Amino acid sequence: MTLLEVSVEAWPVRGTFTISRGSRTVATVIVARLMKDDAEGRGECVPYARYGESVEGVKAQIEGLTDRIADGLDRKGLQDALPAGAARNALDCAFWDLEAKQAGKRAWELAGCSEPVALTSAYTLSLDTPDAMQQAARDNASRPLLKLKLAGPDDLDRVRAVREGAPHSDLIVDANEGWTGETYVALAPDLADLGVKMIEQPLPAGDDHALEGLERPVPVCADESCHDRASLEGLKDRYDLVNIKLDKTGGLTEALALKSEAEKMGFGVMVGCMLGTSLSMAPAHLVAQGVQVVDLDGPLLLAEDRKPSIRFKGSLIQPPEAELWG
Repeated sequence: MTLLEVSVEAWPVRGTFTISRGSRTVATVIVARLMKDDAEGRGECVPYARYGESVEGVKAQIEGLTDRIADGLDRKGLQDALPAGAARNALDCAFWDLEAKQAGKRAWELAGCSEPVALTSAYTLSLDTPDAMQQAARDNASRPLLKLKLAGPDDLDRVRAVREGAPHSDLIVDANEGWTGETYVALAPDLADLGVKMIEQPLPAGDDHALEGLERPVPVCADESCHDRASLEGLKDRYDLVNIKLDKTGGLTEALALKSEAEKMGFGVMVGCMLGTSLSMAPAHLVAQGVQVVDLDGPLLLAEDRKPSIRFKGSLIQPPEAELWG
């Protein structure tokens, strides 16, 4: 019989993390633990209000499957038992971890993937004044890829300031649905001149038709507009890349399938994360192998991380050890 335990954890953020929708000083995560015989599997999720999720609601979703899991619900059955989202993610990743430990193998072996290698992750600069973002860029100018949170009237000034502060870093920007089609048209040529490589979710999900057929001097990546494979058909002719996050896909199982399907359809792939610990990054690291953009810097934005943790050397993120996950 498989037993389930669910816990809520609060991890302080280093300073304040700000995007267009607000600021946070604490990352609240939910951890699901599955125990069978002498093996234990763990998975972490981050409920996200933008998708109608709350900590209490997601915790209740997970706990609602306690009896079914004890009666034999497995990872395959989980895909129909819960919709894509944070609750399914925690359980799906816990099942992967449990299966790996029971089999005495790594999760990448069970998934039929090649052994993962270290990856270079973006490092996120929180939304702030141009001067503050320029200083943050100077502090991180040795990092090869910086991601700027935008969405305001001074966005071009912010990017110019960051470019001055980190002249040798590649830049990507994330508007978090804060622009209009007109804003994109106005800003994109200047952003291209400043060396910006990608713009993430400039328009609100559900109102991004203005991107269809639009000349895009800077490639555009779907984040809030892309959750799982069912999202892909509506993204054609609007986006060049899709951002895969396990809290959106509902776990590693769907994330791997979404990556495969997106690549078949000609989309580039970015693998991102919510603001969580190394336990969230570990399964995402497997999905991120070979993609165009990796954004798994969540632990770097926290005041402290769980132990054991994923090892970072600057922006280079190492494959997770089995003791952490998978």
